[in-house]
Amino acid sequence: MFLSIASTQDRELPDVQSAADERSVAIDRVGVSSVRHPATIVDADGTTQIVGATFTMTVSLPPEVKGTHMSRFLQVLAECQDDLGPQGLRTFAVELTRRLNSETAQVVMTFPWFVDKPAPVTGEVGKLEYTVTMSIDMAADGTATQSLKVAVPATSLCPCSKEISEYGAHNQRCELTAEIETKEPMGIGALGGRLEAAASCEVFPVLKRPDEKHVTEVAFENPKFVEDIIRDIALELDKDQNITKYRVTSENFESIHSHNAWAEISRCK
Repeated sequence: MFLSIASTQDRELPDVQSAADERSVAIDRVGVSSVRHPATIVDADGTTQIVGATFTMTVSLPPEVKGTHMSRFLQVLAECQDDLGPQGLRTFAVELTRRLNSETAQVVMTFPWFVDKPAPVTGEVGKLEYTVTMSIDMAADGTATQSLKVAVPATSLCPCSKEISEYGAHNQRCELTAEIETKEPMGIGALGGRLEAAASCEVFPVLKRPDEKHVTEVAFENPKFVEDIIRDIALELDKDQNITKYRVTSENFESIHSHNAWAEISRCK
């Protein structure tokens, strides 16, 4: 039995993926998705964090080739995992095209990013989580389109509720998201900070009583509909000449409804 196994291992195994395919149908994207893997993210501003990221990695496949080599995606990821910021992502995509003999490559990675957030009055520091997606689409001519997507939690307070009520106003947590393309890379914290500033109030991981009083009153003095928030974000991004394209969304997790309120603005500048 052991001799039989050894002889099987010694002989050259067929490479089925590289066989010819007679249907002559090219595949735009093929690869692996939902890959959980550690990665070191080097942000545009130099900040570094080690995260657990989820990857989708794909390449194009010529019409005459039967299949791609799935294991090579994971091999390249393991080799590139220690530098996957804006610059490292480009290196990763180039290496995928080389190792998989492909004209194009696409990488999408989503990961948590933690920001030190001091409470507004006491200064107590906590870790606020952003959800970040970085992606790259490497074209056949060597040009690459990269995007940064950041989602942040914030607070919204309803202007109508404040106007019509004798006591208080309904408020809730919201999620603000921006996906941008830029001439030069933008830092995660820089984009996330712009989103937070557009809300009725920011949210904080740690709040003592003086902080809680402060954020309650700030939100009450700064009521915003979901439409107000999304417009304010759009105006802020419109002013930035480094941003060439954006898509922003605002979603309120309504405290007095069974549904959410949602808005979107997209621009190609």
